[in-house]
Parts: sequence; C-alpha cells; structure tokens
Amino acid sequence: MRLSESIVRLVDALYAGPLPRLVSRQTFRYGACGAATYFLFDPVAYFLVYHYLVAKRVVVTPWFAVSPEIASLAVVFPMTFFVAFWLNRNVAFRFSPLRTRTQLLRYALSVAGSLAMNYALMKLLVAGLGLWATPSKVLTSVICTVYSFMAAKYFTFRDAAE
Repeated sequence: MRLSESIVRLVDALYAGPLPRLVSRQTFRYGACGAATYFLFDPVAYFLVYHYLVAKRVVVTPWFAVSPEIASLAVVFPMTFFVAFWLNRNVAFRFSPLRTRTQLLRYALSVAGSLAMNYALMKLLVAGLGLWATPSKVLTSVICTVYSFMAAKYFTFRDAAE
C-alpha cells in the first residue's frame, strides 16, 4: 500500500461522529493535512534545523549575515512547502485531473498570495486600525486559511472530485 493510501485511511478513520454532518470529507482531509504540516512537520523540522544544522549560529555569506532563526526558516520553508503540496495533492485533492507541474505552479502562486495576504492584513489591522497584534493574527489566520482552501479547491487542484 502506498504512503498516501495509508494516510487517507488514517485521516478517514478520524472522520467520524458529528464531523460528517459539519464538514465534507475533502474539507476534513484538507484540515488534517494542514494540521499535520503546520503543527507537526514544520515545528519538528524547524527544531532540527535550528539546533543541529544551523546550530543556533549566525550564517555568514560573502554578501550578508543571516540570523539563525531566519536561516532555519529559509531552510525549512521549502521543505514544508513540498510536504504540504504532496499531502494536498495525494490526500485532500487526490482526484484532480491537472498535471503535477500545473498543480505545483498554481500551489506556489496560492502560497505567494497567502503570504501577501498575511502581510497586508497584519499591516492593516495592527498598523492601520490599531488593533492588538495577537487577535489580529488569529483573524488573519482564519481569513488566510479560508483563502487557502478556496484557492486549493477552485484553482490549484480544480475539478478534484471527492
């Protein structure tokens, strides 16, 4: 059995109780993929890179120096990007007829849109409207998650039947 099939079975086993009445299977799979990526894979990868690869040291290049936290982020972001793409492609939106490279390009565009939206909303809410940073981040995260799901469903992995 392929890894993606095993993950689908695990996620679908958790899709029980009142969940089927509240959200579609595809939405649940998308949420599970996002949770696994951003609450499990990303922090573990960041921890390992920060403590063992970058080793909490400033990274010096011929042109500039990079703090250990930013250097770790620069290493982990592409890994998280591809893990999230793979999970979405093979678990949440596995029946999309689009070619992999088309999906990957569209996914990169949607991630760029999400990053831009995060930045713009935080600037608007905190600097523009004077709201507190933490509630602004929570609201921004909710808005960007809805945007990301809609972009995945209707753009990146369009026509992916459940």
